[in-house]
Amino acid sequence: MEAILSGLQIILSVVLMLLVLLHSGKDAGLSGAFGVGGGAGPFGGGSLVERNLDRWTIAFALMWVANVIVLIKI
Repeated sequence: MEAILSGLQIILSVVLMLLVLLHSGKDAGLSGAFGVGGGAGPFGGGSLVERNLDRWTIAFALMWVANVIVLIKI
């Protein structure tokens, strides 16, 4: 069980790092990272993509924290 949770922790850590790196920098949004100008794109604007990225990041962060707590209890 501990080996499965440890493997899951590694996967969650890598995904969480990638999600954090996708977030906008100081002035450039996610759309700027992919070269889309003005925030308009096939997804209906950069704000929707940013909000979804925020939700995914929070969800994976909560899963990461829960997995850490379970690993500590074992």
